[in-house]
Amino acid sequence: MKSLFQKFIYAAPLALMVSSCDNGFEEMNVDPNKYAQVVPEYLFTRAQLDGVATNFTGAAYLTIGQSMQHFATYKEVPAAGDKYFNFNYSQASWNAYAGTAQGAGAVISINQIIDAVQDHPLAVNKLSAARIWRAYIFHRLTDLYGDIPYFESGRALSEKNYGPKYDTQQAIYADMLKELEESIAAFDASQANFANADLIYAGNITQWKKFAYSLMLRLGMRLTEVDNALAKTWVEKAIAGGVILEDADRAVIAYVDGSQTLSRNFIANGLMATDYITPGGDNVEGGKLAKTLIDHLKTTKDPRLNVVSVVWKPEGSTFVADTSTAAQKGMPNAAFNSRPADFNEYSEPNPATVLRYASPLIVFGNAETNLLLAEAAVRGWYTGSTAAVAYNNAVRAGLRQWSLFGPAGTISEAKINAYLTANPYRSTGTVEQQIEQIATQKWVALFLEDEYEIFSNWRRTGYPKLTPTNYPGNLTGGKIPTRFVIPDSEEQYNRVNFMDARDRQGGTNTLSSLVWWDK
Repeated sequence: MKSLFQKFIYAAPLALMVSSCDNGFEEMNVDPNKYAQVVPEYLFTRAQLDGVATNFTGAAYLTIGQSMQHFATYKEVPAAGDKYFNFNYSQASWNAYAGTAQGAGAVISINQIIDAVQDHPLAVNKLSAARIWRAYIFHRLTDLYGDIPYFESGRALSEKNYGPKYDTQQAIYADMLKELEESIAAFDASQANFANADLIYAGNITQWKKFAYSLMLRLGMRLTEVDNALAKTWVEKAIAGGVILEDADRAVIAYVDGSQTLSRNFIANGLMATDYITPGGDNVEGGKLAKTLIDHLKTTKDPRLNVVSVVWKPEGSTFVADTSTAAQKGMPNAAFNSRPADFNEYSEPNPATVLRYASPLIVFGNAETNLLLAEAAVRGWYTGSTAAVAYNNAVRAGLRQWSLFGPAGTISEAKINAYLTANPYRSTGTVEQQIEQIATQKWVALFLEDEYEIFSNWRRTGYPKLTPTNYPGNLTGGKIPTRFVIPDSEEQYNRVNFMDARDRQGGTNTLSSLVWWDK
């Protein structure tokens, strides 16, 4: 920042010298490859891409994916979630504020869009969609970090605010829910929308309302352990409004294979670029699918096992992918510090589904909404159907959605029925037993689709029951991480606000800190 100010200071006298004889000089110095003003449509596309993809490898894969025991590694450096090492991986999600060399962060982009359209009545649908997407971006950030800059965030350029205050997570949640409710009410079918610039719904207002109500349902349920009455209010409001129930209303971003990295599915691209590069080789990060996940899928006879995982078997001079149930074997978490002799016998992501660059991203699906409805029914907050019906609908949706990932992802109706028969909903179980079954199913249904949500739901409910690792030298005392670490740079450049937030949250900024709603 000091360097930037120096550039302005040195440039000021020169500007005075040439002001009387520019003769088109200003036009000559306009970069033809950049826009001088915000184009909301173009920026909204970028905000959507950045909003879902920020730091996938470090956060969703190496930190959450390992700590939630979907993945494991034998190495120590990338063992953020496997051995509870290296909090720097969790810090990188803060790039949603500042961005990277590839572009502005999602927070900056969405704020610029809102600033550009909020004073134009005919752009009310663009404003509503942008406000909803801003809530989506921020609910991830606050769930990862707790108290964060919210009301004053992303204002360095527009308001010269380089030290935004940190807001309490309680205040952030209240505002996000308010924003969702107001945005839904403001939609106007007679006005223009983002159309094809909207990668999820192509501007469809009806579907954006369902997305907003689904997010409201998720946020409302998040409050169950900290304010049960308030949770009930927002959950019932969301259900009454209408959430995503049908396959056609799923919030999906379609990616395409090609030379442009931004066009590829960032999950496939991230996993391929950082770990699963050469079949049968020594994976860069030492990663494999975890024993906890593979054992669960095998024990429950889950047909997703043969869709998501492979074991590479040598055949002549090459390796072939074996998707058979018998071949699958998960690697134990924190079991090794050097390459195990049977490394090639462990399962890893299926290149025909998970690792396809053209695979879609399900941003919010009907598998999750139906699981939320099932929990609401268990709590007595939903009378539209029984918990069993909502749960079965969720399972069917979660199994069907893999057909979006190519022919190898298609699961037949017969296999879906067999899975439900083998794993019936426990209608006669206690409330706690039913919530455990619902939350455990979410841990499977949202695998890779939304590791962030799996992490949040596990912290809220305690399910699935995961056995922590206690690798020598870990940073948590053998506890599964419960919060991301805010970057050290905040203590240096925004110290007063950072310290206030840290003191409010128990006086620590570690992987074992807790967020407000995590009781």
